[in-house]
Amino acid sequence: MRYLFYLALSVTLAYSTTLDEISKYALKHSPLIKEAEAQSRLIELNHKQSRSDQYGELNLIGDYNHYNIERTLAPLTPSSISSGTPITTSEDILSVGLSYSVALFTGFAQTKTVEIEGISKEMADIKVDLTKEQLIFNIRSLYLAVLSQQEVLKAQNSYIETLKSLTNQIEKELQLGKKAKIDLLKAKVELKNAQTKRETLGSNIEITLASLSAMVGKNVDTNLTPIDVAVEELNYSKETLFKESLSLSRVKIDNLNVKKADRFIAKSNSSKFPTISLNSYYGKNYGKDIQSGDIDNETLWQIGLKAQYNLIDFNKRDISTQKAKVAKLQAILKKERNELELKKLLSIAILNINRSKAEHEGNQAELELSKKTEMIELKRYESGVSTLNDLLLAKNRTQFAKSKLIQSRYEYQKNRYYLEYLQERGVNGES
Repeated sequence: MRYLFYLALSVTLAYSTTLDEISKYALKHSPLIKEAEAQSRLIELNHKQSRSDQYGELNLIGDYNHYNIERTLAPLTPSSISSGTPITTSEDILSVGLSYSVALFTGFAQTKTVEIEGISKEMADIKVDLTKEQLIFNIRSLYLAVLSQQEVLKAQNSYIETLKSLTNQIEKELQLGKKAKIDLLKAKVELKNAQTKRETLGSNIEITLASLSAMVGKNVDTNLTPIDVAVEELNYSKETLFKESLSLSRVKIDNLNVKKADRFIAKSNSSKFPTISLNSYYGKNYGKDIQSGDIDNETLWQIGLKAQYNLIDFNKRDISTQKAKVAKLQAILKKERNELELKKLLSIAILNINRSKAEHEGNQAELELSKKTEMIELKRYESGVSTLNDLLLAKNRTQFAKSKLIQSRYEYQKNRYYLEYLQERGVNGES
């Protein structure tokens, strides 16, 4: 029988889901990651489009026109009129040609636009990484919550079995006249309360698993591989953490925002320069000569440069530059605020780790004392010195201490995971 138990246990563990497995799956299939990657891809396409705009446009042009009076295939010039050569005219003219237009100089506006889109692409890639870090932390938190609730549920089941044994014992002693009926009723009430709490714990596990499944992108069942949580003394240096935080992606994004604001200022200043553009065309006009009836054609081409300089815009350029400068100031202030906020969060994370360790030690001591108290109350009750209320209260306190100890252990691990999240080590860290 014992062999069958261990065999069933080994099969269960073989098919259990690990935190590392669902984390890797989520990084590839989570809708949250796919959405962030799609946004990054969109910004990348915008960057490519802005670079393509620098090379202008080459278009194939064709049009057909029927006129109510005859037209020449090519514009008349003094030389063509005085040459005496018959001029081809037609009422139906087909034109086919190529046109090419490009902005030769925009006051560096196009260059700055390409740089801005490039910075946006870099920021989008970093945001994908940060989204992954956030996802892994959320998955870890929910995974720990399920394990914690399952362990509390296991302890609750053990508590229920203990109450059942106590109830059966009281029932036997009641038949022998050693116990009062009121004791049996009290034991049954406590047993019913414990069973109701078990149902609540089971529901909470299902709810947490549903949240975990939605985050991972697939169904995650209750068969999770336990995590060995070691509550130990860890010495963190705030100064080292603050120094390392300057190289984090969160800080890089703020630096890129300031850099991007600089490019917008330069782009707004580009309107103070003239713009120069090139337009060219090469093609042929085809038509049936009204006089001879033959199909004739004329080759047409042209190339031109256009320069434009805005003399007066009623301060629109100055206002645009001022707005860009204000945006840069906002980016700088946001960067400073985020750095202070990150330092604060790192400090709080360290304090929470130390606090949860102290709470775990306190809960451990409380459980040991509660067990001793329960044993004393059990002996006193069996000796008739105390009432069942005292024993049930002692048992309830022991069970509560067990639950707190379990929860504090997982809370400690969650706080460590949160520090890893702030340090952006969750994706590449150990589960």
